[in-house]
Amino acid sequence: MHPTLAKLVDTNFPAITRTKLHTLQVNMGYLCNQSCLHCHVNAGPTRKEIMAKETIDQVFNFIDQQAIKTLDLTGGAPEMNPCFQYVVIEARNRGVEVIDRCNLTILEEPGYEYLADFLASNKVQIVASLPCYSSDNVDAQRGKGVFEKSITALKKLNTLGYGEALELNLVYNPQGTQLPPDQSALEADYKDHLFEHFGIVFTRLFTITNMPIKRFGSWLISTGQFDEYMNVLKTAHQAVNLDQVMCKSTLSVDWAGYVYDCDFNQMLGLPAGQLKSKRHISECLGLDFESQAITVADHCYGCTAGSGSSCGGALKQ
Repeated sequence: MHPTLAKLVDTNFPAITRTKLHTLQVNMGYLCNQSCLHCHVNAGPTRKEIMAKETIDQVFNFIDQQAIKTLDLTGGAPEMNPCFQYVVIEARNRGVEVIDRCNLTILEEPGYEYLADFLASNKVQIVASLPCYSSDNVDAQRGKGVFEKSITALKKLNTLGYGEALELNLVYNPQGTQLPPDQSALEADYKDHLFEHFGIVFTRLFTITNMPIKRFGSWLISTGQFDEYMNVLKTAHQAVNLDQVMCKSTLSVDWAGYVYDCDFNQMLGLPAGQLKSKRHISECLGLDFESQAITVADHCYGCTAGSGSSCGGALKQ
């Protein structure tokens, strides 16, 4: 895999600082039942990195000390961590909202038959990857048969109240080097198509820009498109998006418990701006992250290009 950090650190991206910290995004491990082209984590079935229970308990110490309101679980497939149920229950017992970034197909894997009912019973918000409503496009990006399994999983979630009483958000990632289209218009297309053809309903669609790091960044380098894609991002930069980028209210934790300003910085090994060097979450209990500098590099233009991009979709609706 081609490294991308050296191409990103020499940056003129504007300086930004954190506001009030209310969300902790935790990577439960890189193990995943899929290997998607756009994956900025380089997750897959052969990865061994998994967050241990000792680290999980240290994460909850931080949640308690910092009065975190939302726990955003990601991976890999976060549900493949053996402590996934423990994490959800501990968070919900504290009154913390839980987001599960689910690839949908995990719900159809042997051994995970319990998962949909468990998520529903704990009122976990689901953010589910479905990069297109076309089977050909989804399978091209995520693997053969993924679309069919995703549709089956969505129908199962609908029967449990997801998409109506429970929050079910879908994620669109562009194919190739294009920026995402208008989120509202694409959401309307998704809702019309999925309901007409499959009877599926969902809450919202999130459009997320592909980041020039890890697997996608390596693909850009291999195909000679890295510089071209960075030019697309920089040309489309909108300064107004700086006020809403997700890192201003979110902190990211890797599977080993180390702290970063965002999930993308985590994948590049860039420590949180306030910390200056790699620091474990157990060392951060007494720190005040409000008004502290955020580490930036050229990949940050992926969050401010066009309508903007975050783990909650476009910044400008």
